[in-house]
Amino acid sequence: MHITIIGTGFVGVVSAAIYASLGNQVIGLDVDQEKINKLKKGQVPFFEPGLEDLLIEQQQAGKLSFTTSYQEAISQSELIIIAVGTPSAPDETADLRYVMSSAESLAPYLQKDAIIAIKSTVPPGTLEKLMELVKQQTKVKFYGASLPEFLREGSAVHDTLHPDRIVIGATDDFVFEKLDQLHQALNAPIVHCGVASAQMAKYTANTYLATRITFINEIANLCQKNGADIEEVINVIGLDQRIGQHYWYPGLGYGGSCFPKDVKELAAYSRTVGEEGNLMNKVNEINKQRIFDLLINFEKQIDGFANKKVAVLGLSFKPNTDDMREAPSTKIIPYLANKGADIKSFDPMANYEQFTKEKYQNHQQVNTIEEAIKEADAIFLVVEWPEIVQFPYAQYKENKPQTIFDCRNQLNPEIIKQANYQYVGIGRS
Repeated sequence: MHITIIGTGFVGVVSAAIYASLGNQVIGLDVDQEKINKLKKGQVPFFEPGLEDLLIEQQQAGKLSFTTSYQEAISQSELIIIAVGTPSAPDETADLRYVMSSAESLAPYLQKDAIIAIKSTVPPGTLEKLMELVKQQTKVKFYGASLPEFLREGSAVHDTLHPDRIVIGATDDFVFEKLDQLHQALNAPIVHCGVASAQMAKYTANTYLATRITFINEIANLCQKNGADIEEVINVIGLDQRIGQHYWYPGLGYGGSCFPKDVKELAAYSRTVGEEGNLMNKVNEINKQRIFDLLINFEKQIDGFANKKVAVLGLSFKPNTDDMREAPSTKIIPYLANKGADIKSFDPMANYEQFTKEKYQNHQQVNTIEEAIKEADAIFLVVEWPEIVQFPYAQYKENKPQTIFDCRNQLNPEIIKQANYQYVGIGRS
């Protein structure tokens, strides 16, 4: 199948490489010439395990190419997948300008019976608006579909090759048959549904996972007050098969490019249809405040951060990615800096100043954990990179009071305490 992917961000590049690896002829399209030039050289603008090798392999095999030309990319394409960004607008609704701009630009070059599928995360009703826009600018018959993605940064290549399900939202048997054929090689359940259902399924999946995180953080708050241990509580409730032990992450709240955006967009969408007081709105509010509430509590435990040496370990929003969108570090470091702390940070992949453009005289990103924690009064374990979790903290204990704030509950409290650190976890006794 001839496929065009519009948008060469995280979803677009991963999708293009994977569809090419399945034997399709794929063109990645983007208006950013510099980005296209780098992709042609096999340079991925973000870190994702296994992606760069796959990208180079498929280009060398002649199955994958990149261009800035809509005419070149669209005129022979049977399937056009829109995977452009949908950032949140100031009112927290999804900003659809790039989706609609893509639709306007592709319309003049559509071939007969082409399918336009939206992979970008968009609210219900978006596909219908897009199709009306395209119909105004072409006389050829075409079809529309929703093809939501469920990728996790850090394991996106694996997730795409081994999906839990493929969701196809459409109204025409022709579309279902073509997209079924495209995805059969992935050997995953294929779910047919309406367009609105497909779009809601994406928002619902991410919002539910974000809600689990928010829920367990609220329970951790109670454990902190009454002496219970949140990890013991999780072990107990997890034995109930209706609940399970997976995906309970007490800590600093959810971050990244998807959860915060999707939750607040679903909350904003719910307000537009008269559901102002629903759970999504509350989850969004709680998560926004989560880090600051914890920092206030942590500050009390070490008698303030002023003139304290503080190590921040982990800058990305999670392991195996350099993505810092909505990462806890982007809130923690400014807070500490404004409180007068002397900060050293470490991350194996992410670069704080390169991402945030914020520079603080009292913050330095260093190359090793040893440098970061040297003479530290407080050590924040923010991201569970293996090298951070497995680091032998006991061997580097200074001859002074030191506190480890285990913001991911990854360390063994007894071992840390035996090394004469003060240990502070999330909801742990």
